[in-house]
Amino acid sequence: MTIPFYKPYIAGKELYHIAQAVELGNISGDGHFTQKCCNLMETKFQANKVMLTHSCTAALEMAAILCDIQPGDEVIMPSFTFVSTANAFALRGATIRFADIRPDTLNLDEKLIEPLITEKTKAIVPVHYAGVGCDMDAIMAIADRYRLLVVEDAAQGVNSTYNGRYLGTIGHLGTYSFHETKNFISGEGGALVINDEQFIERAEIIRVRGTNRCAFFRGEVDHYTWVDVGSSYLMSDLLSAFLYAQLENMDQINQRRNDIWKFYHQALVPLANDGRLRLPYIPPCCDSNSHLFYIILPDEATRDALMGYLKERRIHAVFHYVPLHTSDVGLSTGYRPGQLPVTESMSGRLLRLPFYYELTREQQEGIVDTIFRFF
Repeated sequence: MTIPFYKPYIAGKELYHIAQAVELGNISGDGHFTQKCCNLMETKFQANKVMLTHSCTAALEMAAILCDIQPGDEVIMPSFTFVSTANAFALRGATIRFADIRPDTLNLDEKLIEPLITEKTKAIVPVHYAGVGCDMDAIMAIADRYRLLVVEDAAQGVNSTYNGRYLGTIGHLGTYSFHETKNFISGEGGALVINDEQFIERAEIIRVRGTNRCAFFRGEVDHYTWVDVGSSYLMSDLLSAFLYAQLENMDQINQRRNDIWKFYHQALVPLANDGRLRLPYIPPCCDSNSHLFYIILPDEATRDALMGYLKERRIHAVFHYVPLHTSDVGLSTGYRPGQLPVTESMSGRLLRLPFYYELTREQQEGIVDTIFRFF
């Protein structure tokens, strides 16, 4: 039997809520369950405003518009991230300035941000890798000093905290993902978290095709029309219904994933002590949602050999991001291999192990045993 890398799951009342959404007669965006999801997250995360979107990519695109990114503006972010992080700002004409990552957390290295800041810099986009928070105190201090905006890419960080604050609620804007590979899922889906009140009214307009439709339905205007740029960024209420059942079980899901993470970590300590591999690091100020579990191998050849060894035994382990600065687009903008040494080293040596809610202890023991046998 193959052990997949991930597997979607039913946490509770997903199908029941979907049936409810159909019976209520509004399965497009901003229906009954969309509002319930937003209210739940605003309350639990103490967020100023949460707006569901059809993907985290959509939320990032909204954030780029709200930051008023114009051609020639510069945006600082890690190269070790998903393409959506850069694409959202590149679509507005921004020049992406990639910074290297920390070797311990694999997050944006806050010490390398200031040297990249110029008079054209508009925003900083920290990415909370594996649900572990960046050093947001340092990043926000830099942003305040240079009057820059901060957009948290918390796609992997829903329900994680940094110094007691939920990821996505610390910067001016935050983004979440509910893709089927994440902790809390709707198949496709995301959310924009608005922490600076000045962005709320415009975000509402951008999200519904650049119209004042929401104000119209509240009775604030007598008709709605095109008033700004925007697109259709709403999540279907069918997906919101599915998501609401997941969010209702957030603590249960987090506990299960935490148990899986801890087993991997404890079981692999002997190999780490022998120098065969390196385990993830979570700073004391961070409370992780146990989004994923990775190991760092001594070199790329060992990583690839172990990945192949596991695959031959029907265990699907995968590498993660190919650094964006070494991609075709990155190279076309002047970046070259060797410019971000930590990013390139970690990307070439990282291996993600199977991780999903229904992964059994027996399967985990088999995965760990196979890794030991490889060495």
